[in-house]
Amino acid sequence: MVKERPEHILLGCVADDFTGASDAASFLAGRGIKTLLFNGTPDGHEILQDCAAVVIALKTRSIPADEAVRETLKAVRWLEQHGAEQLYLKYCSTFDSTPEGNIGPDIDAVLEAYKIPYTILCPALPVNRRIVKDGILIVDDKPVAEGHMANHPLNPIWDSRIEELMRPQGKYPCMILDGPLLARTREAILEEVEKFGKDKAHFYIIPDYTTDAQGKKIADVFGDNRLLTGGSGILEHLAERYKERYDCAAGQALPTGTPGKGVALSGSCSMATCGQCKAYAEGHRTFSVDPKRILDGSLTAEDLWKFITESGEDSLVYSAGATDPQSRIYADEETAERAAKALEQTLAALAKKAFEAGYTRIIAAGGETSGAVALELGFDGFIIGESIAPGVPVMIPLNHQNIRIALKSGNFGQPDFFERALAVMKAD
Repeated sequence: MVKERPEHILLGCVADDFTGASDAASFLAGRGIKTLLFNGTPDGHEILQDCAAVVIALKTRSIPADEAVRETLKAVRWLEQHGAEQLYLKYCSTFDSTPEGNIGPDIDAVLEAYKIPYTILCPALPVNRRIVKDGILIVDDKPVAEGHMANHPLNPIWDSRIEELMRPQGKYPCMILDGPLLARTREAILEEVEKFGKDKAHFYIIPDYTTDAQGKKIADVFGDNRLLTGGSGILEHLAERYKERYDCAAGQALPTGTPGKGVALSGSCSMATCGQCKAYAEGHRTFSVDPKRILDGSLTAEDLWKFITESGEDSLVYSAGATDPQSRIYADEETAERAAKALEQTLAALAKKAFEAGYTRIIAAGGETSGAVALELGFDGFIIGESIAPGVPVMIPLNHQNIRIALKSGNFGQPDFFERALAVMKAD
């Protein structure tokens, strides 16, 4: 049977930060769905005729809730105007939010604006060790509130039960869809959903998601819903549903590799990135940056740029905190925030210098670093290519198709991520 090309966007996804958006886009593209990613709600862009999915990256995770809602609704309206068949709100698989939001307020605003009765809350990403069981979010084999997210500087997690995380920030009740109920037929599940929602204006469903089989079942049961929300795990199963109905392939794909020089820039001190920086330092050119030296003026972007360019080899510039925990200690919180901002701005400036000097492979690690790099480079639209690691695709700027970019969330990627990424993005 010959499948038709989609005449409209099948999936319009709004993500609350840039690395989350590239994460979502990679799972769609990895299943053969032609996907574009935009940095912010597009202005004046023409969507390619055969594009099946669009992901819009916002920076709404940690801003005031009313601002987040406003930006989210703006992006959703743009997707609606461009014919999006289904909407998806993407947030982090660790459910990063505070009692004030922004996950709950964003979801409620879309439910209410489009008169949608309910949606799912599905942050699980089993391939990266994030699962949901009996309504509890488990990360790296621990309930999320018992791990490192309990002390997150911006969005500390105070409970592992998604229902309790939603209670202070969302307006509506939760239905737990546990394993035994999820194992029943689609019809039986939807009957229970109808019973639960009979006297409710809106509500949320929290399904178990510990295996690929459960992910597929969630997509089979709720895959036609107007609005879905969660992490990136469920997206690959939604992608398979789209492929059953349409020819979603990208046609002749652009090559993953490109000629030219490369540089990696990391501001993350997450556990995964720490190991990746140490691994790359064994046998490759690296520079460990203590942000205190940026604050006191003893190290500048020009010094770091000289290091990057002096040998002509690929190199990594990274936060000293990845290999030296003592460098993360500051006199007070204000100094720590200024140091983090200074490092972020310096790495972004290096990315800009690299682009202007003809570097064609640029990697950024860490959510804030990646966002700053994307903003500084000014690329606002990307074609999504091959994945380097789950949730980390090669991205090709629409207006600079000789460039290859990779933006990595802190805890994503293999131990040899930086070496692998620089190699994958290089033309043979």
